[in-house]
Amino acid sequence: MSLLSEMLEHNKAFVESGTYERFRTGKFPEKKLAILACMDARLLELLPHALGLKNGDVKMIKNAGALVSHPWGSVMRSLVVAVYALRVREICVIAHSDCGMGTIDSMHILQEAHNRGIPTRVLNTLRMAGIDLDSWLRGFDNVDDSVRNTVELIRTHPLMPKDVPIHGVVMDPVTGAVRLLADGYKTLTKKAVKALCKEELALKTLAKEEATLQRIANNADAKQNSV
Repeated sequence: MSLLSEMLEHNKAFVESGTYERFRTGKFPEKKLAILACMDARLLELLPHALGLKNGDVKMIKNAGALVSHPWGSVMRSLVVAVYALRVREICVIAHSDCGMGTIDSMHILQEAHNRGIPTRVLNTLRMAGIDLDSWLRGFDNVDDSVRNTVELIRTHPLMPKDVPIHGVVMDPVTGAVRLLADGYKTLTKKAVKALCKEELALKTLAKEEATLQRIANNADAKQNSV
């Protein structure tokens, strides 16, 4: 059985069993947070568990190295859309130690591309067209500096509101422990911080009220079923 067939078979059983019900949520992030994280496979489940996040809590954007490689690229566009259209109020950049982007060799990548059938003439044509393949594929030398630079790029982007805190952390891909490198609240005005705190308090109050109503509904159903 191929990998695709295996996934499709599992998906069919997943839907037919109704397992999806426990993941049902809305399109707006409950915590009003967007995360730019590395695509490392070790973080797939570790990251949300290590930070106490569940399905529906955040908008998650992943790429190699948790980088914004271009101020007008797809990552920055996603963050801008998240802020203006999807109710995101905070952004957090999450990179990790032992990241492959810290040791990536652009020449090795291009040689592998050639070995896999990409003709040299294609690479030469791209270079002649002004595409700097080496810079495009380059990672970073220091993960801490990379996170700080990415945070600053997002924070100072001309379309990013000044009342959105941009945080930056580095996660241990084994234990899930994080080191705080950039506290976005420190760049905000006192007025903006108070507004965020007020909004967070309102969200927590609403969540408690919804939980109370759900318990009442569950108790009512239990009593009805016992009759």
